[in-house]
Amino acid sequence: MQRRKDKNLEWLEFELLSDLPGVRHAVFLRHGGCSKGCYASLNTSFQVGDDDNAVRENIERIKIQLQHQIPHRIHLVYGRATDSQAIASVDLQSPEEVIGFDGVMTATPGLSLMMRHADCQVALFYDPKNHAAAAIHAGWRGNVANIYQEAVQKMQQAYGSHPTELLVCISPSLGPDEAEFSRYHIEWPEDFWPFQVRTTYFDLWSISEYQLQAAGVLPHHIEIARLSTYSNPYDFYSYRRDKMTGRHATCITLF
Repeated sequence: MQRRKDKNLEWLEFELLSDLPGVRHAVFLRHGGCSKGCYASLNTSFQVGDDDNAVRENIERIKIQLQHQIPHRIHLVYGRATDSQAIASVDLQSPEEVIGFDGVMTATPGLSLMMRHADCQVALFYDPKNHAAAAIHAGWRGNVANIYQEAVQKMQQAYGSHPTELLVCISPSLGPDEAEFSRYHIEWPEDFWPFQVRTTYFDLWSISEYQLQAAGVLPHHIEIARLSTYSNPYDFYSYRRDKMTGRHATCITLF
């Protein structure tokens, strides 16, 4: 991944999506906001105990940065995840926040899609043929529910996106050395058990890669950050590490 900085904001970009016409993206790090304490400093969630005014300012700074990346005005839409399979199709008339959705998708230029996360994955889907995109939040429950397969199917139904044409990039998230599930016999279906790197620890990155390929996404069309949020407190929030913490923003913008 490539690291970028503009003033105080810092973000990562995927090689797979870099320099494509008509699309921009960013995985924002925790720097450059105005939140304090355990939320320092670019927290984007209103649901974790942070000051609402600080969160609004942080989101506004992200919107300004996203606006700098494209030639005309954008409308930001973000989902409020509930560990479901629900994915909303959004457009320029959609509210800024759609509640109860773990993913948002669109084929509307001028729209920026955002999902918030700490340890969980956010996958950015892009269909260069039909100029459609999605931002999908996946915690371990999302893997169990196979929300990535759901996203592939919904984009195919809504925009005619063929799985082999999709480009998919997965954000920094909980790494295999920290992803312990002591109750995995109850929480994980048996076909996930081979993804243990050692007893009770699971490689969620490889699970997601497997699910995407099973849904028809080509191996060379998948880029996984393979950066652990848990092990890098300077750049990343981590719920497993800190419990009281902020949430990152990962975005994809069509223009």
